[in-house]
Amino acid sequence: MWAELEPVGRSERSGGYRRFAWSRADQDLREWFAAESARRGLDLTEDRMGNQWAWWGDPDEAVRAGDPGVVTGSHLDSVPDGGAFDGPLGVVSAFSAVDALQDKGFRPQRPIGVVNFVDEEGARFGVACAGSRVITGAMTARRARGLTDADGTTMAEALRAAGRDPHEIGRDDETLARVGAFVELHVEQGRALVDLGEPVALGTDIWPHGRWRLDFPGEANHAGTTRLEDRHDAMLGFAGAVLAAREAATTHGCVATVGKVAVTPGGVNAIPSAVTGWLDARGASPRAVRRAVADVRSMVEQVGGVVTEESWTPSTPFDASLGARLRTLLGDVPVLGTGAGHDAGILANAGVPTAMLFVRNPTGVSHSPREHAELPDCLEGVAALTAVLEDLAGGRSPRAGGRA
Repeated sequence: MWAELEPVGRSERSGGYRRFAWSRADQDLREWFAAESARRGLDLTEDRMGNQWAWWGDPDEAVRAGDPGVVTGSHLDSVPDGGAFDGPLGVVSAFSAVDALQDKGFRPQRPIGVVNFVDEEGARFGVACAGSRVITGAMTARRARGLTDADGTTMAEALRAAGRDPHEIGRDDETLARVGAFVELHVEQGRALVDLGEPVALGTDIWPHGRWRLDFPGEANHAGTTRLEDRHDAMLGFAGAVLAAREAATTHGCVATVGKVAVTPGGVNAIPSAVTGWLDARGASPRAVRRAVADVRSMVEQVGGVVTEESWTPSTPFDASLGARLRTLLGDVPVLGTGAGHDAGILANAGVPTAMLFVRNPTGVSHSPREHAELPDCLEGVAALTAVLEDLAGGRSPRAGGRA
């Protein structure tokens, strides 16, 4: 599976991946997912946002019986020049766990699903976890259709170009009702497991996090002929905001990053008439994050700029009952919180009993071609996920017994 995925959307220049939602690379990945599903005899469905669900067993029959299915998987899209493991490791491990169960002759009492969520990274349209946000109602279909990429293409236009009807997207309660529990395996984005000397951990929660757009006005003019005192340079306000974000994060004990900027008109010899940057802020405390953003907002507004919140995801604890069950099953594995957002967090906020497994990343680097996981650790992750699926699909769901 890795060999088949390796060339899709890969940049020869950086060695990283550009697998953006509703692009040619995305379509190739969707076709790969469909082929892997068919190879295992799984029934492939799509929800109202185009997320792909491969089912071993009948999820609708399970819903009628009051004991919906067990789902695993992740996403296949990437950030610009991202690594090979963020997302795909969870999907490949899910198929590998199904292989292990089928090879041993296991017959699930509850259906098992493998999901490929679309547009998890938000790299093209700016809102992370768009696929899960729309079907849970965390983002309206109208807002999703109106999102634009760097070229000004709306998501509605991208969907049409991909042969889809943008007016079909929306909240999908029928799909969500099929999910009795969701367990997402993911490469660790950090070095905690390296420090602990352990290959696999159980996730406890996702930190609150959000994205804000920072717009700065200016006046275009010639870079060589305009005196400094006559300039209204939008870039100066933006530069101040970058420094303010670092200072605010340090002050309030969280993290903040400005990793994307758009400059108008964008010429080397032109004073910018407008600059837009995007701020990502997150931390263990929602109050700390909000205070840091408030500091940045104050600075931006002082120079005539505008701050617009584009997304906010609150603190997301994973299901306590499900987590306790998995820790008993897996033994004394480490438990970790994470500052990275995931579709698991969106489903958890929608009331789905959810858990995560993390696989050691020896570099500690993510969203980069240096992102990595060693094969023995990946196999440990598959073994853990296999055990989890066997346990959950062999008994009643956490949802059926009431959520802790």
